Amino acid sequence: MASVPKFDRESLGQIVLVLQGGGALGAYQVGVYQALCEAGIEPDWVIGTSIGAINASLIAGNAAEQRLQRLAEFWRRVTHPPLSQLTAMTPLFGQWAAHMATISGGLSNFFTPYPLALLGLLPLGSERSGYYSTEPLERTLEELVDPIRLNSGQPRLTVGAANVQTGEMHYFDSRECALTIRHVMASGALPPAFPAVRIDDELYWDGGILSNTPVEAVFDDTPRRSSLVFAVHMWAPNGPEPDSIWKVLARQKDLQYASRAASHIARHKQLHKLRHVIGELAAKLPADVAATPEARRLAAYSCVTRMHVVRLVAPPLAGEDHAKDIDFSPSGIKHRWQAGYDDTKSVLAQAPWSGEFDPLEGLILHEAKAGKMMFEG
Repeated sequence: MASVPKFDRESLGQIVLVLQGGGALGAYQVGVYQALCEAGIEPDWVIGTSIGAINASLIAGNAAEQRLQRLAEFWRRVTHPPLSQLTAMTPLFGQWAAHMATISGGLSNFFTPYPLALLGLLPLGSERSGYYSTEPLERTLEELVDPIRLNSGQPRLTVGAANVQTGEMHYFDSRECALTIRHVMASGALPPAFPAVRIDDELYWDGGILSNTPVEAVFDDTPRRSSLVFAVHMWAPNGPEPDSIWKVLARQKDLQYASRAASHIARHKQLHKLRHVIGELAAKLPADVAATPEARRLAAYSCVTRMHVVRLVAPPLAGEDHAKDIDFSPSGIKHRWQAGYDDTKSVLAQAPWSGEFDPLEGLILHEAKAGKMMFEG
């Protein structure tokens, strides 16, 4: 394995892993974590939405030496049995058959159909109104996640969910409250497929409805800390013009769940630069002026922290379509996992955060190039 430059935690600060939502695409995140783990890099803070929250809970809810094993076990349990003969004879039909199997039968360790909801005739209650039941997921996570370690703060865990009634994004944080499997479930309760989850008398849906890329939780944290942030994206913000209805559906999903991450980062980049500028200006004030209450109040808006954000974007699989987020096939999971691993190893070898940077820049974005188009098989 190529050598990885050592982290200077004194200058880089905390290591943060931010995991986007995206169903089956979350296998890419496991590859990212594996590469970090092999390099001896364990995150101080894990933030996730939807499948990202599930992966985050498996990391935060286990001892360091068990995390990769538990992630692998979860993804083994939610993988469809291989449709080897169908796929070998007719790959496109095999892929379609796998998608239909997920839609019609669910995944026994993740979600199962709830026939009464399909009828749509009877009120089922707020916590049962979904096409599928996620009770299997709750049982699976209870077996794979240690609730005590989940709240140990090593690493800190944050999961994002959307308040159904207020329409506001809420981040449940192990630093602020005791988290349970139910909080993780709430972060992944994507309607209308999955029912809402009640936490403290409030109903919550999947956080991806409002912000599928929860990197703002790092930017808005107080007190701010210098950080190296690995932001793992499964939905491509950039892409070619779609020329068929299937490609239109796929591109629409990419844009919806990419969740304006680029604009969020650009805005916070400006804010962090302004904080550094304020600090520079405050340092140039005469001593008698700097000592006045008004000058101290204004200088308090300054900030000397620096955040390096490494954005990893999962590359597409050859032949994938708008249903890629329900592609729980062995091949799909294997290739996405490998892509996350390869991309992260490449980034770690380059260590882009180790260069010289403008002292006024408080947030520095490093765009990791996606891997080449992958082919299943």
